[in-house]
Amino acid sequence: MNCKHAIGFVLALVLSSTMGAAQAQSADAASTSSPSRAQVRMETKEFLRTHRWDEASELWLLKSGVEPPTGVLSRAEVRARRDEFLRLNRWDEAAETWILRKPAPPTISGLTREEVRAETIAFTRTHHWDEGAEGWVANRPLKPR
Repeated sequence: MNCKHAIGFVLALVLSSTMGAAQAQSADAASTSSPSRAQVRMETKEFLRTHRWDEASELWLLKSGVEPPTGVLSRAEVRARRDEFLRLNRWDEAAETWILRKPAPPTISGLTREEVRAETIAFTRTHHWDEGAEGWVANRPLKPR
């Protein structure tokens, strides 16, 4: 009985010592992965020199007379880009992705009979009437072979 316990103890000791050595980090890896205390203090001082806390909006704002870093867009530019993106795209819950919105359909009254016929043919190639839904439904794309 004692022999079995001794073998189990030795096996556990060997496994723990090899696993500990494999998971240990070297001093070089630890120093390169995180910034030093002096570097963090320098970045904090620089940030506090150029920014102020706004109690009303609960945001950090640039102090007056301070230019933003190069490549940083203003809030107005970011909002304009966001609004443009939302105008051109919509979220599809089924696909869980953004899908480009189609442009507004042309007015039928301004089209000739040939153009109306061409539009109708193009639409019927990509859609079909669904009796259950009682409406036009887009055809599913063909699966590649």
